[in-house]
Amino acid sequence: MLEHQKITDDLDLLLNVLPPHISEKVRELDDSDNLLEIVMDLGRLPTARFVQRESILSDKEITYEDINGITESISEFDADNRAGIERTLHRISAIRNRHHDVVGLTCRIGRAVYGTSDIIQDLIESGSSILILGRPGVGKTTILREAARILAETARVIIVDTSNEIGGDGDVPHPAIGAARRMQVAKPSLQHEVMIEAVENHNPEVIVIDEIGRELEAMAARTIAERGVQLIGTAHGNTLENLLLNPTLSDLVGGIESVTLSDDEARRRGTQKTVLERRAPPTFDVLVEIQDRNRLAVQSDVSAAVDALLRGYPLPPEIRYRDDENMIHIQKPSPPALDTAVQALSRGNKKDTTPFTRSAVNQRPKKGEYKADNLQESIKMMQEEGKGLKQVDIYPYGVARNRLLQAAKQLNVPANIVRNLKDADALLTLRRYYRERQQPVTEAEQRGLPIFVLRANTSQQMEQFLVDLFNLSSVSEKTSSQNAIVDQTQAAIQAVLNGERWVDLKAASTTIRRLQHEMARQADLVSHSYGKEPNRHVRIFRD
Repeated sequence: MLEHQKITDDLDLLLNVLPPHISEKVRELDDSDNLLEIVMDLGRLPTARFVQRESILSDKEITYEDINGITESISEFDADNRAGIERTLHRISAIRNRHHDVVGLTCRIGRAVYGTSDIIQDLIESGSSILILGRPGVGKTTILREAARILAETARVIIVDTSNEIGGDGDVPHPAIGAARRMQVAKPSLQHEVMIEAVENHNPEVIVIDEIGRELEAMAARTIAERGVQLIGTAHGNTLENLLLNPTLSDLVGGIESVTLSDDEARRRGTQKTVLERRAPPTFDVLVEIQDRNRLAVQSDVSAAVDALLRGYPLPPEIRYRDDENMIHIQKPSPPALDTAVQALSRGNKKDTTPFTRSAVNQRPKKGEYKADNLQESIKMMQEEGKGLKQVDIYPYGVARNRLLQAAKQLNVPANIVRNLKDADALLTLRRYYRERQQPVTEAEQRGLPIFVLRANTSQQMEQFLVDLFNLSSVSEKTSSQNAIVDQTQAAIQAVLNGERWVDLKAASTTIRRLQHEMARQADLVSHSYGKEPNRHVRIFRD
């Protein structure tokens, strides 16, 4: 069992500057470990915000005298309207009116928690640059401070302390940062200059930065990383998707840009010609998303995580959490299965499903349903128990319903086409609509429905989808014959692309010819049918 965490919050020093009736109420509540901040706005009742609740601290409204009494007892407010108390980690932020008078205060409780970085200590000591994300108040700065203290025992550490949150208020830093040195920032807009100054003047091996939020700071971080200095910092945003969508900070993880592919490369990838790709190597090697105080997600290879996310196949993170007995548990992500194209594109009941979006938590199974990770597992369980195939209600969006019905009829599977997403067990759509984040797609994700994506609106793709969905062990001879014809058509298309003037395909039925025309059109080629039934065939050529 790990040592229990030691918490130092110097709460009494903050309470001493508050009005006595407010301080007494905070002490009566006796829940300092969960206290996040105390909020006081002019003409309103003071409120204490805890991790899970809020509590009114007085039945008296805040007056100018209350606010002025506090501001006179603390340090001066900086350009970012933040102040502190000497030798503590507390942060007091001001709200001003248009005449620049202080009319509100947010007193954030600063704590030095020894032992919080144990959960990522191996990452900290690996020498990799680490970016920490998380919502306000979740403990980013606390972990940052502890990481600086640990690294300072064996390396030269410089803290760029913009708002004195890491090292505390005053010229003498708080003991919680250990042997690390601290550089204060006169104005938040000058943080990037202090970052560069720290590298040029003080020969650090590690630089610790809190709240990277501007483009110049992101550029300074890249400059520092390229000089071989380990970076440990925090940034605004909860997830990797948030960061990629932020044009100011996306450079921290390599940035994204639109790239136009050649025809051959687009066909090889099975994508549109214009795709998103990572622009440059990421500034940070490791990304840590703090989900709550005792649970976080780790992407140990930011490059691979960004690349996978942009291709629509997000890599599952490594989950680390601390249990009630203070034991640390690490859940390694399972390796991705190498399945068929439709299975690989399936988004059924996964938490991380798409670029830039988090799906809703899986819904609980309805009464009488099988509890399984996805529809395929549920169907497989029923087959193994001899109950036959389970009917699946499919809502097709942008997909030809008549072809889907015909494919289901040919395979003899109980696929029911519904016209309302509320009645569906799964959503079937095309890659284009999925990437454009159409309204039915986002609604399906919010409902926790499995989402299946087809590359093309063809009967062959729909049949393959149904084969995968219903876990069919064999397909009819007719389907096998059609698959062979598809292969022959693809070979003919490739021959024309490689220089042949035209290629005549074997005589086929109307359904097969329609499929062959569609495949030629997708390859930007021309096709016509020649001859009379039953010897009518398709010719594919350039123009």
